[in-house]
Amino acid sequence: METLYTVIRFFQSGGPFMYPILLVLAIGAAIAIERYIYLTFVRTRNKGVWKRVLPLLESGKYDAARKVILHSSATVSRILGYGLNCAEHLGSGDEIQMAMEEGLLEVVPRLEKRTHYLATLANIATLLGLLGTIIGLTEAFSTVAAADPADKANLLSASISIAMNTTAFGLMVAIPLLLIHAIMQTKTSELVDTLEMATVRLSNLITGALSTDNDSS
Repeated sequence: METLYTVIRFFQSGGPFMYPILLVLAIGAAIAIERYIYLTFVRTRNKGVWKRVLPLLESGKYDAARKVILHSSATVSRILGYGLNCAEHLGSGDEIQMAMEEGLLEVVPRLEKRTHYLATLANIATLLGLLGTIIGLTEAFSTVAAADPADKANLLSASISIAMNTTAFGLMVAIPLLLIHAIMQTKTSELVDTLEMATVRLSNLITGALSTDNDSS
């Protein structure tokens, strides 16, 4: 309970700029939670679809693989669908690869959506903290200038301590947001890498099957 009171006193003594910093924290936390849930959901669905489709592709059962993909809304399904549709229309290996890259370009912005806001919010929290401290120090010096000389030292030290709270709070918000931003970027990059791996794997399988057919004919 004492810790709670300390936090409340710290927040109240920081002045009005503590509230916009708190708002930045709330927005950043909401974005971080939404992105984490979304990326985890996409990764799980992609993994499940790929495990079902890969054996079918390796055994040359492209129609069966296409049926699985059509009944799935996973991200990897959309990309593989581009490639299989191109293969169905007798596209070359390069055309199949380009078709899947087109699908990848459509999907990647959705994976990266809103993640960059976390870094922006971290910078805003830091700047709000500094602005609050500067304004607090300005008010402190104005107050001390009109105070009794005997009390100036105590008033100045107390005012500076309070003014520094906004900078401290701004940094306490900014540092976790920057760390979360790095984690989300890493998570997104891993997803993009797995999608690129799937496109290359499918392209190689289809190209290999086409070359085998040509050799046999």
